[in-house]
Amino acid sequence: MKKNIILAEDHPLLRTALKLALQDALGPVICSEAESIDVLQRIMEKKEDPDLVLLDLNMPGAHGFSGLHFLKGNYPECPVVVISAYEETQLMVEAMNIGAAGYIPKSAQHQELKEALQKIVQGETWFTKEAQVAFNTNQYPTHSNTAINKGLQTLTPQQFRILGMIGNGLLNKQIGYELNISEATVKAHVTAIFKKIKVQNRTQAVIALKAMGLEHNLPNNSIGL
Repeated sequence: MKKNIILAEDHPLLRTALKLALQDALGPVICSEAESIDVLQRIMEKKEDPDLVLLDLNMPGAHGFSGLHFLKGNYPECPVVVISAYEETQLMVEAMNIGAAGYIPKSAQHQELKEALQKIVQGETWFTKEAQVAFNTNQYPTHSNTAINKGLQTLTPQQFRILGMIGNGLLNKQIGYELNISEATVKAHVTAIFKKIKVQNRTQAVIALKAMGLEHNLPNNSIGL
């Protein structure tokens, strides 16, 4: 039976390369593509029990690990594998704490990527040896237990979509137009969102989202790409 895979990556060339890697590792697959978090959400709402989601952390609509938090909160049984150009061990450990099934650097060689995908679809996990050691020895503090991260996992798909629009600076009226819902409905969602992520207003929500950026999960804001 063909595996049902969702590929969330905003770069077309990388999506093509990953699809080829998936086919080489798993044989013929049914692959749905998402170039943004919003498109990923819509696909997830239509799909029933996908076998695997490959998730790029740095794509439109994402704020650090927000997409991973949302997926694990709403679809806890679905394996999610991070595919990222960010290769810091601390980020890999954070993904493990959130519940990712794997973290594969984009610099991984083809054979390594193939072996990782095969292990993960068989129900195992795949992380670099350095990340596994750091995780087992509690080498890095986790950010996954903060109020906003916990709150993200309780948001409904619609609420998560609205939070992303707030982060992009859209007003309630604009959000209602985009989602084809009333402004009153948007206000009700916004109130629920703020309560869940423990903020009082839009400014605090935007600040909290920006603080989820990957650079804030690393010491000295140092990121190697």
